[in-house]
Amino acid sequence: MFRRMPLRRTPLGPKVSGKHGIAAVEFAVVAPVLVAIMFGMMSVNRAFETQNLLSIAAREGARFASMDRNGMLAEGSTGNQKLEQDIKSFLASNGISADSITVEVKDFENPETDFNIDDPNNDLRLFEVRVSVNYSAVSYTSVPNGSDYALTASVVFRNGRANLSD
Repeated sequence: MFRRMPLRRTPLGPKVSGKHGIAAVEFAVVAPVLVAIMFGMMSVNRAFETQNLLSIAAREGARFASMDRNGMLAEGSTGNQKLEQDIKSFLASNGISADSITVEVKDFENPETDFNIDDPNNDLRLFEVRVSVNYSAVSYTSVPNGSDYALTASVVFRNGRANLSD
């Protein structure tokens, strides 16, 4: 069976067992592992959160591009510039530096070609909005050189405006 530790009397109080230091030693062994797991979970959570924000920003930017933009553009600016500015503003309001964000609007059929959403020849054509940011720009911890990677999101929409007929 189990053998009990003999109780001994301390000078300041009642009898205690000889195991009073074991909990501190166990905590000292387990605490670094728990802290490492906690920081790892925070890093993974930040990557997932950023990926989700990039997807939302790309979708909302493309949605803007697919609707009637009359009266929405400042004088002298283009639809592509407003789309990029809206995406960067949304992401900046969520804690991602606007300087670290890359926004591209590409032709869906020819992915290397830029797409002008204001060009009437591009009406009803598919385009792709790509948004990316390096993980080092959003990470809570430093990222070693050579280990950085881009978080990206893209969405494909049709460049069209709602035309109402009588």
